[in-house]
Amino acid sequence: MKYVVLIMGGLAASVFLLPYAAAQSDFAIQQERLLEEAKAQLANDPANADAVIWVGRRLGYLGRYAEAIATYQRGEILHPNDARFARHIGHRLISLKRYKEAEAAFERAVRITAAQPDTVEPDGLPNDAGIPTSTLKGNIWYHLGLARYLQGDFAGAAIAYEGASALAHNPDAAAAARYWLYLSLKRSGQDEKAAETLLGVDASWKLMENGVYHALSLCLRGDENCEGILDQARGSEGVLYATPAYGVAMARLLDGDASGAKVLLMEIAAKDTGASFGRLAAEADLTRLN
Repeated sequence: MKYVVLIMGGLAASVFLLPYAAAQSDFAIQQERLLEEAKAQLANDPANADAVIWVGRRLGYLGRYAEAIATYQRGEILHPNDARFARHIGHRLISLKRYKEAEAAFERAVRITAAQPDTVEPDGLPNDAGIPTSTLKGNIWYHLGLARYLQGDFAGAAIAYEGASALAHNPDAAAAARYWLYLSLKRSGQDEKAAETLLGVDASWKLMENGVYHALSLCLRGDENCEGILDQARGSEGVLYATPAYGVAMARLLDGDASGAKVLLMEIAAKDTGASFGRLAAEADLTRLN
């Protein structure tokens, strides 16, 4: 049976594995209903920032990225000091592969939040424990790192991921931030700092969402077999394949096996995994390796 993965939320977000046909129809029906509810709330209070945010998020979950961006942009005009709008604009610009524009949006969000306290960011689809694992500032720095990474600015990405790592106050957030920070540092020639980054990953961490980033960090550190992680991911769909496969491709690349990395990157890019970060990164790397 073919399966699909539904992902929402913060850094890597909650993962839901459902039969493909049922997931497509049930998820779409649910999100359409929630979108109509969000639109009704916005109609009752057009200037309510939370209402605007949730209309944009529901549109994004349905793959209507351009509409989501337009919704956030209207909200940002009304609430120029609310960094959530720039943060979500940047996220959906990444979904559309408009990475330079996304970087500018996240940098705007960084400026807005510079003197503000951090806050927990609610998940669109909560994890099984119902506990959000990411924060507004953490998500801003994390996605800023991704926007730079996808452009090949690995040194700039490392600076952003250092910010995300500093704001990570639970194992889920730390595993995701340190994984991308390690790749960014290694690919920008900062080998010593990269090794130090993975030393901070505890093998005994208990994670709710980002177990794959944890496993990849351990394999990149040499504590687990990277190819074994790939073997376990084969046959999976969506991010359950793209995320571990990309990590293994990077393990190959950093180990000097550029041809093996390229083969796997091509495999990732050929799969229908939507706007998963692993697929976007694979496509970006292929343009540099060709």
